[in-house]
Amino acid sequence: MEKNVRDSYAEQVHVLTQANMNGYNRLFGGQLMEWIDVVAAVVARRHSGNNVTTAVVDTLSFKAPAHPNDTLLVRGHITHVGNSSMEVCVKTYVENLDGTRKLINTAYLVMVALDENEKPVKVPGLRLENDNEREEWQAAEKREALRKQRRAEKF
Repeated sequence: MEKNVRDSYAEQVHVLTQANMNGYNRLFGGQLMEWIDVVAAVVARRHSGNNVTTAVVDTLSFKAPAHPNDTLLVRGHITHVGNSSMEVCVKTYVENLDGTRKLINTAYLVMVALDENEKPVKVPGLRLENDNEREEWQAAEKREALRKQRRAEKF
């Protein structure tokens, strides 16, 4: 069985408060990382139909800050699937009052689907519907090869 990328899309929206800020009055990176992990988990749960765990945070790139009272969009979609693993891309935007959006963060996470005994379980395939999805799949395969190379070098 295969699923489409759009079937597991997830999004969170936040209006930032002082409680989300660090000492420089910018969004605390750890808070954003938590939200990214939640969105990635929702995407992976929707795709797999199972509980999931975060296996790898591959890339987490902070491009710009967010400030109090900003509207923040945290959007996730699946880019690649393996046997039990799924790569999820999560992009974070600040949305201005006029509706324009600025990308402030991109993250790639690898999630693993778990059965009722918390053992990895096979996930559905991914049906790629357009050139953008095929390009993301190819880029994900390159990231996977780099992850495997890094693991091999550590031991």
